[in-house]
Amino acid sequence: MKKFALAFALTVSFAAGMPSAQAQMLDSEPLDSIVAVVDEDVVLKSQLDRAVGQIVAQYQRNPQQLPPRNILERQVLDRLIMTRLQVARAEQTGVRIGDVEIDQAVASVARQNKMDVDQLRSALARDGLSYTEFRSNLHDELVTQRLRQRVAQSAQATDAEVDILLAGNSLKTGEVRLSHILINLPDGASAQQIQAAKEKADKVRRELESGEDFAAVAIRSSDAPDALDGGDLGWRRYDQVPGMFADLLQGMSVGQVTPAVRGPSGFHILKLVDQREQGKQVVTEFHALHMMIKIDELVSATDAEKKIRDLRQRIVDKGEDFGQLAKAHSQDNTTANNNGDMGWFPIDTYGQQVGEVIARLKDGEVSEPFRSNVGYHFVKRLGMRELDRTDDNRRQQAREAIQQRKAEDDFENLMRQLRSEAFIEFRLPGFDAKGEPTQGSASGSKS
Repeated sequence: MKKFALAFALTVSFAAGMPSAQAQMLDSEPLDSIVAVVDEDVVLKSQLDRAVGQIVAQYQRNPQQLPPRNILERQVLDRLIMTRLQVARAEQTGVRIGDVEIDQAVASVARQNKMDVDQLRSALARDGLSYTEFRSNLHDELVTQRLRQRVAQSAQATDAEVDILLAGNSLKTGEVRLSHILINLPDGASAQQIQAAKEKADKVRRELESGEDFAAVAIRSSDAPDALDGGDLGWRRYDQVPGMFADLLQGMSVGQVTPAVRGPSGFHILKLVDQREQGKQVVTEFHALHMMIKIDELVSATDAEKKIRDLRQRIVDKGEDFGQLAKAHSQDNTTANNNGDMGWFPIDTYGQQVGEVIARLKDGEVSEPFRSNVGYHFVKRLGMRELDRTDDNRRQQAREAIQQRKAEDDFENLMRQLRSEAFIEFRLPGFDAKGEPTQGSASGSKS
């Protein structure tokens, strides 16, 4: 799982240790207030303060990378608002996250911090953070992740689209690591808003040209969801890079930064952080036969083991035909009707346990019986081969590239739609009701 935005931000504060004075400040807040209205929901000042506190804790060793406090609050508030809108839409479309999934997510956070769940709860309490709200944040992140997955599932690539992409020889192989800055434009932006955004983008570009750290500038200036991660988009295959970005990357060297380029959502600036080539893709495959006897309410583990050993003995010692016995006795529905034939498969297709058994065998050799969670098995290895899957993988890569780009476009359009259709009123000091800075509020003291 990638990361749980707000919830996983907490994991960093555990490792770094939120300053006690900051925790006391959050605990001692006597009054609460509304900082944003989102349709029929609200975002409270206390919720914003806690979310900002988590970001500040992440950067306590490099606080100079953070924007002024008021700008940071505006960035975090925007993230909270978009999370509310995504959760609402997901729930309207039937997305439900149960307690079991949340429990698993909590356990995952605890493991990442080398804790158990009780220790995690204690760490939250020491930092003045509510365990209930922590679970709520995890719930929201799981819901929004599920929404993104649903959008991605609807993005399909036709064979004709794949053929066109491959025929154009524009599908680049290898991977790139990118960082990104977005200067956002609202839907239906006026000429004045476009000019203001362009001037800001140009200013950001000059800061980068003067040698300022890209991550620090992204944190301070970017409107993208990844801004507080320093704009880091991580490693992506070339074909998974959005089309507009892919065009910008043509001919770039590692470390170079693109000019500010206008797109549907605003002005984009990219940095090519690193790149790596993708070599020839050779896959080792195995061919084998399989026999299985299940363990269930009627067949005990002892009886299943005895039967599987008897079948193995009939094949190895008495020379009976594996395929005929598999068809008559094997309880693996996938292979029994095919005389136990598993076909050709990569070593990890049937799981690590089967793969390890197959790898130890020689061609023609029958394994000893082994137990899995469903019963007892043995296999006979028939052969091994190495195949060049470069062309097959290239075609699959092209299909995934088209689907990825469609999914990203669809999700970005959904976010713009959610925002444009929602009633959003900012009540953050220094900003008007639309979230635009009021005069003299564009800068302020650092966090």
